[in-house]
Amino acid sequence: MRVATDIGGTFTDLVYVDDGGKMGIAKSHTTPPNFERGVMNVLDESEINLDQLNTFIHGTTVIINALTERKGVKTGLITTKGFRDVLEIARGNRPDLFNVRYEKPTPFVPRHLRQEVEERLTYKGEVIEPLNKERVKEIVDYFKKENVQAVAVSFLHSYSNDTHEKETVELVKELWPEVAVTASHEVTKEWREYERTSTTVLNSYVKPIASSYVDRLENELKEAGTESNKYIMQSNGGTTTFDQSKQTPINMLESGPVAGIYGSAILGKMLGEDNIIAFDIGGTTAKCSLIDKGEVKVSTDYSIERTDRTAGYPVKVPVVDIVEIGNGGGSIAWIDDGGSLRVGPKSAGALPGPVAYGRGGEEPTTTDANLVVGRLSPANFDNDVDMEKVKQAITEKIAKPFSTTVEEAALGIIRIANSNMLNALKLISVRKGYDPREFTLVAFGGGGSMHAPALAKELGVNKVIVPVGASVFSAWGMLMTDLRHDYIQTYIRRVEGIDFSELNKQLEVQETQAVAQYKDEGVEEEDVILTRFADLRYLGQEHTVKVPVPAGEITEESMKHVIEKFHETHEQLYTFKLEGAPTEIVNLHLTAFGTVQKPELAKLPATEGTAEDALKEVRSVLYEEDGWVDTKVYDRTKLGAEVTIEGPAIVEEQSNSTVLYPGQQLTVDSYGNLIIEVGV
Repeated sequence: MRVATDIGGTFTDLVYVDDGGKMGIAKSHTTPPNFERGVMNVLDESEINLDQLNTFIHGTTVIINALTERKGVKTGLITTKGFRDVLEIARGNRPDLFNVRYEKPTPFVPRHLRQEVEERLTYKGEVIEPLNKERVKEIVDYFKKENVQAVAVSFLHSYSNDTHEKETVELVKELWPEVAVTASHEVTKEWREYERTSTTVLNSYVKPIASSYVDRLENELKEAGTESNKYIMQSNGGTTTFDQSKQTPINMLESGPVAGIYGSAILGKMLGEDNIIAFDIGGTTAKCSLIDKGEVKVSTDYSIERTDRTAGYPVKVPVVDIVEIGNGGGSIAWIDDGGSLRVGPKSAGALPGPVAYGRGGEEPTTTDANLVVGRLSPANFDNDVDMEKVKQAITEKIAKPFSTTVEEAALGIIRIANSNMLNALKLISVRKGYDPREFTLVAFGGGGSMHAPALAKELGVNKVIVPVGASVFSAWGMLMTDLRHDYIQTYIRRVEGIDFSELNKQLEVQETQAVAQYKDEGVEEEDVILTRFADLRYLGQEHTVKVPVPAGEITEESMKHVIEKFHETHEQLYTFKLEGAPTEIVNLHLTAFGTVQKPELAKLPATEGTAEDALKEVRSVLYEEDGWVDTKVYDRTKLGAEVTIEGPAIVEEQSNSTVLYPGQQLTVDSYGNLIIEVGV
């Protein structure tokens, strides 16, 4: 049996698939700050036999929470002489260009804990000045006096030659065995000293937190009686071992959200849909990502806390290209100083949660609004919902200031939330040169299926897929993932006149490293799949375009095909190409998958569960354009394969609802997924 758990802002989700293909789900409230307790609670609620568990996969928000809430440890930085202020200087590309009061983000390491050491390499990795080890010893003594708990080491050209960083780490560990140490070459071998140093510092900042959490979770699982293989989801869409996750926890930054993106790609392949927009609405946020021709887009140009007003903090590790906004089921509706209705980004979270949860919440949320307009049923909550309190919250905070009814105020909240989500969907599609009409929307999370049919109509998407177990789909995505490691090496060479023997040797070094690492993790070489890419640019450009590189030896002929793909991709992204211009390789990127056995999903019986069998009730529901409409409500668990339902309708299950608008049609496929024809 394979089990996956995913910690969200409000709920901790679980999905399991047994050897017969049977799938089961469970949800439990997230339990901050002891998140491992929520994992054990949801395992208990699932009632699975832990003796039968052979694979456990986990997604967590512990790392992103520690960073955004500044709950990491006191960290010191050792860097090349003359570069202690690189975190302060950062980049000059201010996002809020005309803000005269703009302030750069405050570094995670204050200046007095950023210490310099004499050492210097050329960009080719040639030693100009050897490492001053006596200075390293002085820095260690100073850090001890300052009660530093983690040390980051980032030297100027260590991406090309990591010798000085390795010597420094060995010396620090020898003098101070108990401190957590991270060297930049351990997390990234890409150039750009600011981004690399930022990533190293952030990894050090959370390393003790991650190690403590993973150890606590592992101990809880052992005490519960399971000795299964244990993996943690990474931001690149693959998994890694518990031990490796403690060394480079920065790779778990978007651990939970990306699993749903990867799961959408897998589901798309199963259903013959290569172009997918993955759309996840949870309790706190809405997340979306575009999958083009089956490929999940992964980038190292990622930052935390980046907005239109602040540059955030760069993280130079592979992260699935995802847009995330503060709009979810728990997002709070409020009125700004200008008198406009807003929804989010502040969320009621797990505690106190929406007013409907009955845990002391007083601010109206998207969930409360959907209850008032009839799209959610109080019967599907695990507590007794006080509808009078829900209506009172919306009336006092929203309806009265606008002199409108509670129902119109609730619909207004939903409209604003939908508008915010639509903007996010446009960011990853229309604004990147993709036509949404060529894509299928996969909607998941607790609120995905409730909002997706309306958003798809606005966006021009013709089809929406609501997967089985939509509310816990990110956890399902983890069940379908392989182990994954990315090896990225800065390798700046002009394509014209390139030394192919040197290029092939460098590619071989990466592949050998990948196979060796998987061997250490117990994965045989025949189970390792290697995929190569190169980051290319026109000579004189700043940024690059990622293109695939064929397997085997690279020749002049195969390089021509790579360059042709580069021109094609560049034109798609930037609307032009310069076919006669010289090109340049910047990075070589190897993605190595360690394949694992995945569960086979069972199909639904074709003859069971008609629409009439699944009909629960008819209730009045408020729609944006049609007003109050008597709407049939169906129980999803009683719908058999090939059943068709005409909108308006609502398909309910314990943890989410699918809202079908007038003119839309829903069909249940052979696996139990809901396929909605939007009718745009």
